[in-house]
Amino acid sequence: MFGHFPNAPRLGYNKAMKKAQTATLTLENIVGGGQTIGTLADGRKAFVWGGLPGEQVTIRVTKKKSKFVEGVVTEVHHASSERITPVDPGSYLSTSPWQIMNFSAEQQYKAQLIAEAFELHHVTLPTAPTVYTDEQQLAYRNKVEYSWYSDTDPDSGIDTLDLAFFRRGSKGKIIVDGTSLACPEINTLAVEIRDLLRTKPVTARNLKTVLIRCNQSGKCIWQLYLKDRLENVITAEEAAALSAQGGEIIYSNPKSPASVITERLAAFGDTVLTDEILGVPFRYVAEGFFQVNLPVYEQALTDMAAWIRTASVESNNALSTVDMYSGVGTIGLTIGGKHVTLVEINEHAVQEMQRNIHTLGRKHNAKAVLAASEQALDYINPDSLIIVDPPRAGLHTDVIDRLLEQLPPRIVYLSCNPVTQARDVALLSENYHIVHHQGYNFFPRTPHIENLVVLDKMPH
Repeated sequence: MFGHFPNAPRLGYNKAMKKAQTATLTLENIVGGGQTIGTLADGRKAFVWGGLPGEQVTIRVTKKKSKFVEGVVTEVHHASSERITPVDPGSYLSTSPWQIMNFSAEQQYKAQLIAEAFELHHVTLPTAPTVYTDEQQLAYRNKVEYSWYSDTDPDSGIDTLDLAFFRRGSKGKIIVDGTSLACPEINTLAVEIRDLLRTKPVTARNLKTVLIRCNQSGKCIWQLYLKDRLENVITAEEAAALSAQGGEIIYSNPKSPASVITERLAAFGDTVLTDEILGVPFRYVAEGFFQVNLPVYEQALTDMAAWIRTASVESNNALSTVDMYSGVGTIGLTIGGKHVTLVEINEHAVQEMQRNIHTLGRKHNAKAVLAASEQALDYINPDSLIIVDPPRAGLHTDVIDRLLEQLPPRIVYLSCNPVTQARDVALLSENYHIVHHQGYNFFPRTPHIENLVVLDKMPH
């Protein structure tokens, strides 16, 4: 059943690949990045996608270094009992490389990776990690960004146009009609836009990406990013016929990353979505900062809220809340209490946050600060409860130093990278101890993990 892995029916490039180096090995365990590690005959470590611990596999080497290689499984000789058939056999490696394992195994591996991250930094967790899930493994993503692929038919000379994802571990693209991770409305709209553009004189060479977002009621918005300033690539009449609330055509400098806005060329309909998070309404745009799995995010916020409420009670005063790395304010404005300061470095996110503050009528007790967290240290003081949700790099060392200097009574730390979180907690353990921790499966079928740690100041 699991032997040789054939290529997807349609690959996003047709150039002959150079003869790739292969190797056969037994895989040992899953590491923090989500790959499975094994050892080659020459002693080098191999970091592998598409394999599971205990499996004997053949890999195609995609990167070679003196001490390690990276690769992708091409054949499974001995399959793990945890292996299942991916829902997206052609594209799962691009979007969700853990589709190959049963969901129970995924939950266990994520808990294991959290434990290993804290062991690595010599931090003892009070209990064994667990990972919350709402059991929805697919169709949870409210945001997807597709690339494009074109090829020329050798007989007709006509260029095709397809949706695509980038191949993991090598160059080229995989042609897709959607992804099982996305809300169904997103896949439907993506195909509609593709089919419309197929009627136009455009190819992938003119296009960058199409970004689609969907709210919990199924309303979608889209942004089509162009490398060229094309006239009427989609007309107002054509846009109105799409199953979308609104959309935009955007010129993006070809030298910039995929979804960077250089110039907005056209807008159709209503390009702003609204969702409620714990009963609080938030407005956001397609390119804006917003969680992609709201039900699980709400559970994390509910858990955090309990520790924010009790902090004020335990300190015998109404603590103000400082929400560092606050995005559009979805944490601070929902569970941050009556007085909250929200610090965020991204200008567009702060603009959205300010609109949310205004809409909620919170101008008198919620303050948006446009600054890097390490440039807003004055807001960290002994009378504040601190919420941090940093990027994957973790907390800036200046933020840690300020926390250790001012010693606020409680730090609520949500992280998308348990390794850097554990590093930061190890540094804070000079004056803080863990009173609560919980993992969350925000991104099922992928290696990504969210982890919550609540730290209390140790008594002196």
